[in-house]
Order: sequence, then C-alpha cells, then structure tokens
Amino acid sequence: MTPEISKTEDQTPKITGRFVWILFGFLIVFVYFFALNIPLLGPDEPRYAQVAREMLDRGDWITPTLGGFNWFEKPPLLYWLQIVSFKTFGVSEFAARLGPALFGLGTIASLWLLGKFVSERPPVENGLIDASGNKPSFAHSTALIAASTLGILVFSRGASFDIIITFPITAALVSFFIFYHRTDIGIKPPVTGSDLIPLFLFYFFIGIALLAKGLIGTLFPFAIVGVFYLLSRRWPSRTFVFSLLWGSVVAIAIASAWYLPMYQRHGYQFIDEFFVQHHFQRFTSNKYQHPQPFYFYLWVLPLMTLPWLPFFFASLWNVVKRSLLPLAKETSETKSPHLLSSSPLLFISLAWVLVPLIFFSLSGSKLPGYILPAVPGAVIITSIYVFDLVRNNRKWRKAILIIAASTFGATILLLIFAVPRFAESDSVKALIQAANNSGYGSDRVLMLHTISHNAEFYASNRLLRDADGKQRRLSGVNEVTNEIAAENGKSVLVLVPLEYLSQLTKNEKIETVVIKDNGELAIAAVSAK
Repeated sequence: MTPEISKTEDQTPKITGRFVWILFGFLIVFVYFFALNIPLLGPDEPRYAQVAREMLDRGDWITPTLGGFNWFEKPPLLYWLQIVSFKTFGVSEFAARLGPALFGLGTIASLWLLGKFVSERPPVENGLIDASGNKPSFAHSTALIAASTLGILVFSRGASFDIIITFPITAALVSFFIFYHRTDIGIKPPVTGSDLIPLFLFYFFIGIALLAKGLIGTLFPFAIVGVFYLLSRRWPSRTFVFSLLWGSVVAIAIASAWYLPMYQRHGYQFIDEFFVQHHFQRFTSNKYQHPQPFYFYLWVLPLMTLPWLPFFFASLWNVVKRSLLPLAKETSETKSPHLLSSSPLLFISLAWVLVPLIFFSLSGSKLPGYILPAVPGAVIITSIYVFDLVRNNRKWRKAILIIAASTFGATILLLIFAVPRFAESDSVKALIQAANNSGYGSDRVLMLHTISHNAEFYASNRLLRDADGKQRRLSGVNEVTNEIAAENGKSVLVLVPLEYLSQLTKNEKIETVVIKDNGELAIAAVSAK
C-alpha cells in the first residue's frame, strides 16, 4: 500500500504540470482568436481584405485587384486564405484575420515541434540536458514564449503578410534542422527514405513562402542555412547538396501555381510591377516612403521579444561571454549545458536572427513588420536561456508562467477596453455605417484634404479614383461640386478632416449634412442647393 501511495505522490506533480500546460494551450488558442472582429486598422488590413473580396466576387484566384485595377504588390497566399474564409464565414473582419491567426498558431506549433525534437536528442548532439527527466518541457516553454512574444502575438491578429511569410519560413527551417540532426551529425546510419521527408518539407515550405511574400521566401531559408553551416564550421552533406537540384524543382512547382498563370496573363507588366518595383526598387530605394535609419531594426527586433526582452539580452550576453572567454578560463558559472559553443540549436537560431536583421537593415524601405521572420530565431535564443533557469528552479518556473499569463491577460483587457476605442478613431467603419443607415448607402464617397485607405474595404466600389487606380484626393469645395455635377446632381458623401469641415458647412452653394465624426474625420452628405 505504501509504495502505491508513493507512486501516486510521485505522479502528482507530473499530472499537475500536464494540466497547467493544457490550460495554457487553450488560453493561447483563445487569445489568438479573441476579438478578431475589431474594425480593420491601418492602411494595409482593409486594402488586403478588399483585394481578396474583389477576387472572390470575380471568382478569380489569380489576378489581385483593388478598386478594379490591377494590384501586383504582393503574392496571393494571404488573399487565398481570406477568400476561403470569406466563403466559409462571410465577408467580415474576423474572416479577413482568421488565416493570419492560424499561421501564427502554426508558427508556435513549429517551434514546439523543434523544441520537442531537440529535447529528445542525446545531450552530445544538442547541448540540452533536462535534469527533471521531463523531455517535452523545453518544447512547451519554447511554445509558451513564442505565443506570448509581442511580435508574434500582435502580427498574428492582423490581416497582413508579415505572419504569412513568417510561418512557412519557420516551418522550412524547423524541417531543415530535423533533417540536419538525422543525417549531418555524423553519428547516424546511412540516409533512409524517412530522413528525406523533413528535407522535402524544407523545399515544400519554401514554395509556400514564395507564394506568401515573394523572393525573400527563398532567400531567407537558404541564406540562414548557409550562415548556419558557416557558424558550425561544417560542410553540407552530399544529400543536402544534391537536394538543391530536386528540391528547387519542388519549390518552383508549388510557386508556379500562381507565378506561371500571372505571367501568362500579364506578361512584362507583372514582371515590372511585382519584381522590379515591389522587390528591387523597394529594397534599393525609398520609393514607397518608408525611410528609417540603418539601426532601425536594432531596437525594433528586441522590442518584438517583449515581455521576454531581459531574457533575450541575457542569453545573448552569455553567448558573447562564451565566445570571448578562452577555453582554459571557463568556470562552472560560465559553463551551461544549453550554451555549448558546438550547439547546432544555438547556431541555427543566431543565423535565423542575423540574416533578416542584416538584410532589412540594408533596405531602403523599412517597416516594423518586415523583421518578424527573425523573431522565431530570437524566441529560440530566449528559450535556451529560460529553460536553463526553470529546469531545476520552481520559483523561476512559476515566474515564467506568471509572465506569460499576465501577457495574455493584458492582451485580453486591451482588446476589450483600449483597442476598440483606438479603432473608433482609426477606422471609418462607423462613419460609413452611419451614412448607410441614414439613407446614403449607394452614394459615391469622396476624399477632401485626405486619403483613407481604410475606406477601401468599408466603402468598396464607391470611391473616386484617378486614371491609375489610386484614390483621388480633392483639394477644395469646387472639386466637390464638380463631382456632384458628374453624379447628375445626386448627393455625395465626403470624408474630411475635422479642421476642414467648415469649408463644407459654410459654403453657400452646397447643402451639407454632417452625419458623424470619429474625432479625426467627419462624414457629411453634400448636395447642390
């Protein structure tokens, strides 16, 4: 009887720990799907959602359009996800963001799989030792850190391409790392068919990444793998070198599902706009008005790791110490089974951070989300350090769980109380709805002294455009009256900054009914007297 009680007591912590991780799993899924129906924010979300809606309305899965004009800025993967979601759930903000949320969870799942695989390898192979005997704990802590990291958490909730490219790159590199461990370590038997499955998936996800955001989908995985081999001071195996031939065919075959019919339909116009302008000119110039200093991502990337920023810096510092200290001077304090200089996990994560960081720092166009593909590498670096803290220290285990839970709790509170208020002023959804409810649901929508990309989704097919498809910005009331005349005297809706509203209300030639404002813009129904 006594041994039975002891056995039960021994199992209790494991059962409790398993229950905690299950709760966190449900919490992560809940947070990533919670409040996705908030109005679309910024200039990109509504434009991308509108492109998908137009493709859906035309039944066309190939040519992206915005306002009926060709829109060759991005590849189709986000649009395809949104089309499927629109078909399933109807056209809505939730449906527009569902695909990115799933890809965010896919990124987390990929890092969990990497952590699980690494923790199951012998210590001589990975530099990781779990003294507790609970091998999956490194996988769980890595996934928890990834899920609660600001960059992944925020961009998984947005209808934009940053998380769409981050997931396939993450999945590709995880697949490569599994293949490397199975074949390149040098202590395995000859390569078998099952060993080639991760290598096939490496190229498969590169093909998906090409559909996600263009050429960086192939540039980043290959460059990161190349830097990894340099840091490891190893040559790639013959199996991997040979795979460059057949693997490239796999990646190109997947990507050709869109690139080939696009070229067949649009010829050089597609090549010029998509590759020349939106790839090379975006990198080499400031054509798209996103200038930032060279060091921009040196502070943006660390901020992306919040709330784990101190641990990320501490892990980097440990790496620097081990790199600078002579081997003979190492002490028990500087030695860590997780930060061995020969750890492939550390090398792949360092390469994972360095390649996007250097690439985008050299770019002439910089936006915060561009650096998101580097965040999974930063998560791994952070997880190595955190795991070293928690594996034998219950206080640190509780602290890490509290940090993650607090992050999720704060996110939920912000989504309930703060974000909707911000969305009220950032989005024109409420303004357009108020105008529709007032009987102006079919009136053309004009922009006076402003441009609202948010209106692309909420006032679709009603916006005034120039010959090149861009929204027309009116600079005076006379232009408004000209458009009223073009509408045969029918009233028009005008979106105008509040500081210019008096130009409409005080003009004696027109009748203006102010319908609603959001603190920044007002919408007014304007007709000729």
